[in-house]
Amino acid sequence: MSPNEQWSLEELTLRQLRGVAQQYKISRYSRMTKTELIEAIQEAQVQQQTGRRTRGLEAQVEVEDSKFRVGTAEEVDLNDIDADLGDLPDGYGESRIVILPRDPQWAYVYWDVPNEHREELRRQGGQQLSLRLYDVTDLSFNGYNSHSVQEFPIDELAREWYLPISISDRDFVVDIGYRAADSRWLVLARSASVRIPPAYPSDWIDDRFITIPFDMDLRGKTVYTLVPPYASPALQGGGIGRPYGLTPHEALFEYAGGLEAAAAGSLFGSHQQLPELSISSYAVPSGIGFAAFSGALFSGALFSGASVPPGRARGFWLVADAELIIYGATEPDATVTIGGQQIDLAPDGTFRFQYAFPDGLQNFPIEAVAADGEQRRAITMRFLRQTPLRNTNTKAEIKLEAY
Repeated sequence: MSPNEQWSLEELTLRQLRGVAQQYKISRYSRMTKTELIEAIQEAQVQQQTGRRTRGLEAQVEVEDSKFRVGTAEEVDLNDIDADLGDLPDGYGESRIVILPRDPQWAYVYWDVPNEHREELRRQGGQQLSLRLYDVTDLSFNGYNSHSVQEFPIDELAREWYLPISISDRDFVVDIGYRAADSRWLVLARSASVRIPPAYPSDWIDDRFITIPFDMDLRGKTVYTLVPPYASPALQGGGIGRPYGLTPHEALFEYAGGLEAAAAGSLFGSHQQLPELSISSYAVPSGIGFAAFSGALFSGALFSGASVPPGRARGFWLVADAELIIYGATEPDATVTIGGQQIDLAPDGTFRFQYAFPDGLQNFPIEAVAADGEQRRAITMRFLRQTPLRNTNTKAEIKLEAY
């Protein structure tokens, strides 16, 4: 290497040196500094002239190349990777529709239906392309036995839609199809059932803690079966589609005894009971069903304003109370008392104590005693409840009031 050649390499910029290194096929040139590039180029020039490479350099390049070479922008043009790939097709030749919950009030629906399938149903009399939303909660849906159905006309060119959800915490299925002039429903595709999340906190408050050994083989084993807290034997038998009996709201409704017959008569004339068909057709023409209507009726929402003809008497009632829950954990063989009352422990040492919480100041001394009776731990909790306003009555105390 002559001094002139050495000087010419040092005059090149870093970008120019990388171009020379690429010509000599020098590995990892994009990671090198200017000094390292000059040395590598000089070594490559010597090797090219002599046709030989030193064993040490060859071993070093092989190891470094295997560890660090992941490709660079100078070596691979990323824009060429998918140059030979075609565009995605508009469809895949199969009618399909999917429903996804967006939130408790809306569901997102998208579909893919071939034109040939649409033309076939149009020849059968289909006119208006629509979506049908079925409430299939606790049902084996066969296309006809839903709790309610809502129909939404859509555009022929649409590929997606947002559907409003009238009641959350329910199971829904959606159809895409054509409405015929004679009211026939011609189905193009039907989705799987999806659960819309509730708009309110969970009713489950009975937390259970379990201890699982680290080396336990869990394959094929059920450690604990979750059961809703309202699925007690006294509340079982809620009817078809109620595997867990009554919900907490329905249980409270049953406990209070239902509406007074006079109040029902004021709303439905001569009706002494509340038949489901009458309620659904009178108050909820959209077909959301008796369960949703009974919840609104129980809260008094349908007894306000001009919902009922004026100049009549009606009854109204409300029951409400509170409970206090104390929970904790200790050694499984210890003895725990709350206010002098012994509390049963779960096998893992956890415990839970529910107590009616009346007005006033409540003290709860909690003590845990070890199995040998020597070690003790204690804590005292103090709670204050105040009810500044109380205007409630039970169903038995209901009185007719003019309105």
